Amino acid sequence: MKLPFETDAGIGTRANLGVVVLETDETLEQEFARMTQEPGVALYHSRIPMVPDIRPETLKQMAADLPASASLFPSSLQFDVIGYGCTSASTVIGPDGVRDAIQSARPEAQVTDPLSAIIAGCKALGASRLGFVTPYLPEVSAQMRTKLEEAGNTISSFGSFEECDDRVVARITPSAILSAVDAVTHDADCDAVVISCTNLRCLDVIPQAEARAGVPVVSSNQALAWHMLRLGGVSDPRPEFGQLFTRTL
Repeated sequence: MKLPFETDAGIGTRANLGVVVLETDETLEQEFARMTQEPGVALYHSRIPMVPDIRPETLKQMAADLPASASLFPSSLQFDVIGYGCTSASTVIGPDGVRDAIQSARPEAQVTDPLSAIIAGCKALGASRLGFVTPYLPEVSAQMRTKLEEAGNTISSFGSFEECDDRVVARITPSAILSAVDAVTHDADCDAVVISCTNLRCLDVIPQAEARAGVPVVSSNQALAWHMLRLGGVSDPRPEFGQLFTRTL
């Protein structure tokens, strides 16, 4: 028996979003699933090879693999936005390099990355004096600090876990992240706190961190999801994910 069927426009009637996720990342997909759960929004993931050791030289290696990873998204879809889920590599490769690599495989898509999203998020919040938390070794943190300052921001306070193993970064507890926000905002003149790294489990503590610090908190995953949604034309406020999710571009 051949059965009749109907077709429709599919899941992404408002936006088709794609994220390239690091092989070592254990956090981004879980947090993105919550933040992008909107009617008519479809989210797809692809993985990219990455060793656990986070250093400038290992981060640079991903530039060559980005086109292949982007090409694995469903070819039947037109993507509105594709994000690259690595803050430190976006800093080392550069947003232009990330965009060019992804668009070489998916030229129709707008492209963003956590560094670009954090800068856009701080601008949307009207914040430029930043407390800054990272898990990185000093040489990686320094490059990101420079990029944030070149975008017109001032780093008022800084702290790092100084951990280079991405497997360990994924095990840093949300309570430790909350304590880090407390530490960098204590007696610091900042109007937002940036928490870098897509593998840090930040999402559940952002509202509490904002309440304790008295300023918005911007994390890599939160900023990237917010930026992708806004670029894709989805601007529904979701205050449960922090003050950033009440803002438009």
